[in-house]
Amino acid sequence: MAREFVHIFDTTLRDGAQTHGVDFSVADKIRIIEELDQLGLEYIECGFPGANPTDSEVFAHLPKTNAALVAFGMTRRVGRSASNDPGFQGVMQAGTDHVCLVGKSWDYQVEVALEATLEDNLAAIKDSFEHAVLLGKKAMFDAEHFFDGFRANQDYAIRCLEAALVAGVSWVVLCDTNGGTLPDDVHEIVGKVCDRFGGDKVGFHGHNDTGCAVANSLAAVDAGARQVQGTINGLGERCGNADLCVVIPNLVLKPNFADRFDTGKVAECLPHMTMLSHRLDDIINRVPDPHKPYVGRSAFAHKGGLHVSAVQRDPATYEHVDPAEVGNKRIIPMSDQAGRANVLARLKASGIDVIGKEDRIGRLLDVVKDKEHHGFAYDLADASFAVLALRELGQLPSYFEVESFRVSVERRFNAVGDLVTQSEATVKILVDGERIMSVGEGNGPVHALDMALRKDLGCYSEYIQDLELVDFKVRILDGGTGAVTRVLVDCMDQSGEGWTTVGVSPNIVDASFQALIDAVNYKLYRQHAQSQTG
Repeated sequence: MAREFVHIFDTTLRDGAQTHGVDFSVADKIRIIEELDQLGLEYIECGFPGANPTDSEVFAHLPKTNAALVAFGMTRRVGRSASNDPGFQGVMQAGTDHVCLVGKSWDYQVEVALEATLEDNLAAIKDSFEHAVLLGKKAMFDAEHFFDGFRANQDYAIRCLEAALVAGVSWVVLCDTNGGTLPDDVHEIVGKVCDRFGGDKVGFHGHNDTGCAVANSLAAVDAGARQVQGTINGLGERCGNADLCVVIPNLVLKPNFADRFDTGKVAECLPHMTMLSHRLDDIINRVPDPHKPYVGRSAFAHKGGLHVSAVQRDPATYEHVDPAEVGNKRIIPMSDQAGRANVLARLKASGIDVIGKEDRIGRLLDVVKDKEHHGFAYDLADASFAVLALRELGQLPSYFEVESFRVSVERRFNAVGDLVTQSEATVKILVDGERIMSVGEGNGPVHALDMALRKDLGCYSEYIQDLELVDFKVRILDGGTGAVTRVLVDCMDQSGEGWTTVGVSPNIVDASFQALIDAVNYKLYRQHAQSQTG
């Protein structure tokens, strides 16, 4: 049987822009549109023209894409005609062939939020889409609060859809606006709508307030909906939207969907998914969730020795898909749970050659377990493990040697009377026999140390220009005034790949500096910098 086509609609730049703490610039939005287009999506919703200066400027500079770009807006206001509603006309004049207009489909919302009659709302829906179609627009109706409306007044919710369909819309999108509907209800209600109007005109837009947005999206497709909406990384107001980084791989890779449905170019572009997810986090200055399904750094991490042995023989023993299918990779972390299989697998994954040095593996394993006993966590710090292993195997060049460091913290009133805190660090290192002293300033001691260490690394400076410290985590391992502190530092470079290093010490600054040194050494090794000191 021929597979039915499922259209993927991305609303990261519109609904995702409502995420608390996220503020896209014009440049951000243009870049994200270009990145999204590489995923083979059918539709990319770019924002709400006229609602704010940023979105208006974005629509004035839309890039050329393979995906259909969509302008979002609202149906005409009750009491105004479509031609005399500036907000509505702003969407019509946005320059896109496709528009998505939101309107009420819950009688309660019509009466409370719009303070209008039910018939006035139906007329607004019908008039808006007749006007849009007359202008040659391919229009979609975002039926806001549809599931609550269907439960409260099924007849009226259906009449709202009918008003849009009669006016000529391409899609009616059933929106679980409050995010409170569970998969069984989604499946039942979507099924009834599809039986009445045909699934080729029905879409689903899920919010994640019960943690079920992905499951609800899959249930909607299974019930007959042929368009599914969501955002990259599940961005969105409150608890977010359905995460397309999970929805799409499930549709493409899971047989009960893949055997029945065709997602077009999205399936071919799936290996781009992990990079896209991480790039979006980078743009909004968030650290990627390592445990996110499919695209998280830990999504295919195997810690237990028995698990690793099995995965080495056949990855299917503990992996439901091949990580390469979504652009991810397998990680064999190190920990005190590790066995010889973990060590060998982790070394192989890191590209570390052990031929002729097999006799050192046992020693390396003992060192790892001893350090973990004292607070190190190599299952969390892949780069520190690589640096440790290279040293134990005699394969890490001596790029530089730290002679000493010093940090001071000053709290004072500045010239305008504001109370500020500033740190200054001095680092002395040896590079190729040359002593280099660098001073750095920062908003904290770790920031200052980072600035000082990377300020002048002699002949290696060019290799670390794009190194960026993106996160810093501190954990106190035991109490008292002499408490041992573990610090994890997350770094990234322009390749988009990130890595984590670890330091442990009773002194938090010392622990941080250990992690920073590992981060720089790992970056130098990745860049294949050759030691100038032998």
